[in-house]
Amino acid sequence: MEQSRSYDFVVIGGGYAGLVAANRAAQLGRSVAVLERSEEVLYPCNSRFAGGVLHISYENLNDPPADLAAAALAITGGGADRALVSALAGNALRVVRWLVDEGAKYVRVGDIGWRQFILAPPRPPVTRMEWEGRGADVTLRRLEQNLAERGGELLRGARAMRLRMEDGRCAGVEAERGGQTMAYRAKAVLIADGGFQANAELVRRYISPAPEKLKLRCALTGAGDGLRMAQAIGAAAGGLDAFYGHLLSRDAMHDDALWPYPMLDELAASSIMIDASGRRFADEGHGGIYLANAVARLADPLSTLVVFDDAAWQGPGRATTISPNPVLESAGGTVHRADSIGALAVKIGVPAQALERSVAQYNEKLDTGKLAELDPTRTQGRYHALSLRVPPFYAVPVCVGLTYTMGGITIDAHARVLRPDGSVVPGLYAAGSATGGLDGGAPRGYVGGLIKAMVFGALAAEHVSSATTAT
Repeated sequence: MEQSRSYDFVVIGGGYAGLVAANRAAQLGRSVAVLERSEEVLYPCNSRFAGGVLHISYENLNDPPADLAAAALAITGGGADRALVSALAGNALRVVRWLVDEGAKYVRVGDIGWRQFILAPPRPPVTRMEWEGRGADVTLRRLEQNLAERGGELLRGARAMRLRMEDGRCAGVEAERGGQTMAYRAKAVLIADGGFQANAELVRRYISPAPEKLKLRCALTGAGDGLRMAQAIGAAAGGLDAFYGHLLSRDAMHDDALWPYPMLDELAASSIMIDASGRRFADEGHGGIYLANAVARLADPLSTLVVFDDAAWQGPGRATTISPNPVLESAGGTVHRADSIGALAVKIGVPAQALERSVAQYNEKLDTGKLAELDPTRTQGRYHALSLRVPPFYAVPVCVGLTYTMGGITIDAHARVLRPDGSVVPGLYAAGSATGGLDGGAPRGYVGGLIKAMVFGALAAEHVSSATTAT
């Protein structure tokens, strides 16, 4: 038997997009319920597991909004929606300061511009996932506490199944909870349940022919329910073929001590990546996120390796806090080394002549400043290409670490859900990694997951509050 409850605002998903939106709406006098699919007290979600770094396209949130917007457009190759970019850049610092009033605390890392706002206490520099009691988790718990104090509800074990539409307007959600079908009526609904990275069917449809050969570098909760419900009522979606992720040791597929770190991005972006034929297959100059997407699209995403020399191993190999050199081997990861490219080819089981040719062509074009003539081309820009000449030579087998999908429901600058013709679906909003339009573009540029979730969660709540009367 269906039971019904009514609110001003119903939020689907208890991550940062959802809890920021719920708190902001409650703060503005609206009655709010958050439907969280998981039942655990510390329910798993990417927001809770995150490193807690707030930035826009690796830039300092204290920078002028125009500069932040320019950075977002640059990193996505102009692919980001300009209205969304403007809304994100113009509201980021305001939302970060609002979070301070909510009880969030930040730490900073020296003068590194994009690491000036890290939720405290930060995660420790270890390879394994260690999140409990860290900044992202602590802040999420505080937001849940604040919501309860404001009279809002967080309903665990409530899986949203379908949107209720009345006269073309979203008027609530039907959900399963405790073996019953519940109808949650609302003046507005926010979809904030994350991406679809944990839905193998959708990943196969949009991202990779072999989702079983990708490592889920995330909470296993992004099932794409919000995307499915939105598309069912005619909402638009875009950018579904892109994701945020990194290159990991292939051993991470079976060893949890090797994820989420160390990442192989810096090594790959400075050297070359090869497939089982011993040939390059993608433009390393676009960086690790782009390369992770390229690897995922291969028929066999577990067929690639990053190849580099000792200069890269001692340079980019040590460039990060949890660096491959020496962390990868000490944590049990595979690193092949040899005194010649031919001998390395034998060790990794690829045709020696093909690998030697790939390395020779790469070195020649780098020496002559003609990397653009390589096939595939090699970009020189954000990442600096290094030659492969200093023995020993190394190869590390790679897998894709998929964190969250970049594409999703199409929204406007108020987080309102749009139809394919650009019209608004009244009463329906979306925020966070359930949405598309920011991250991605041809370079698969990363604009920033946490700040996107927080800003558009807040904007959705503020628009709902201005467009509806409180009950």
